[in-house]
Amino acid sequence: MKQSINIIISGGGTGGHIYPAIAIANEIKLRYPEANILFVGAKDKMEMEKVPQAGYQIEGLWISGIQRKLTLKNLMFPFKLLSSLWKAHRIIRKFKPDVAIGTGGFASGPTLMVANKKGIPTLIQEQNSYPGITNKLLGKKTQKICVAYDNLERFFPEDKIIKTGNPVRQDLLFIHTKIEEGKEFFELDASKKTILVLGGSLGARKINQLVEANLEFFKKQNVQLIWQCGKLYFEEYKKYDELENVQVHQFLNRMDLAYAAADFIVSRAGASSVSELCIVGKPTIFIPSPNVAEDHQTKNAKSIADKHGAIVVKENEIETFPVVLETLLKDKGKQESLSENINELALPNATSNIVNEIEKLIS
Repeated sequence: MKQSINIIISGGGTGGHIYPAIAIANEIKLRYPEANILFVGAKDKMEMEKVPQAGYQIEGLWISGIQRKLTLKNLMFPFKLLSSLWKAHRIIRKFKPDVAIGTGGFASGPTLMVANKKGIPTLIQEQNSYPGITNKLLGKKTQKICVAYDNLERFFPEDKIIKTGNPVRQDLLFIHTKIEEGKEFFELDASKKTILVLGGSLGARKINQLVEANLEFFKKQNVQLIWQCGKLYFEEYKKYDELENVQVHQFLNRMDLAYAAADFIVSRAGASSVSELCIVGKPTIFIPSPNVAEDHQTKNAKSIADKHGAIVVKENEIETFPVVLETLLKDKGKQESLSENINELALPNATSNIVNEIEKLIS
């Protein structure tokens, strides 16, 4: 296959769409150092900052989603869509991609629509167990659909689906060898169990409130906390960093070491987090966010819990959390079975498998 290939990757809005897109780009660059890769994102979203940080060029479209109620933003939507289709058309005409890849999010809609219309091969990567509206629409015309969960033929043509898993950080593949390093990095007491609390990069209000309300409970259980409270909440919760056996972080730069150091994990259930936690293989309690499109976090978490790989505590039942955690802390057998079962669902070669499918489309 020719080395100087042109590839457009479009996806964003949240880390769950951006990081898989960057992982795919990195794998393509490994195989084809001469490849030209261009990202297309939504103008005011986090991809406009994260993609250049990862070393790639990005073009922004004036696009956003439809709100559930009648707002000024909704009235603007047809204009934004037309503007984005026109700009995507210009980008594609100039860049001449050999293939266009969508990882979900608003910008991937117009970009892949135009690519499909121009006869350019397209591939979408669906991270969730319940697809968003953009990918559902694109699924009709795209050539290949890489998924991470079973039973997605309810939404997509069955002959296009390839189960690859979600791209994850490659540094997670060997975290079992980093346990000592992780404990040293976070200056943990090796005689105590460690609970890692994750609310996503921005943070999760309900999870932070839960931790704050149960600090005395954690102390009684004689555990230590690595509490990632997120960018939006750091100012509010950083005061608890002074407590013994509690460390509060806005963001965790060494996720691999945080996972390695943890004995138990409490987390949201975004698609990327779920895929990472399958590889990490630690006893996990999911507290899915109910405030996301199609309630897909609950569906992601349930798909793991149905295979006895995790425990799910819903936000509207969050007061049961201390009992659930205390029971788990005392039950060694349950800890081991959760670890084994979640680890069996891991798909560690996802990025490589997705790029294999992209190669087939180009050649």
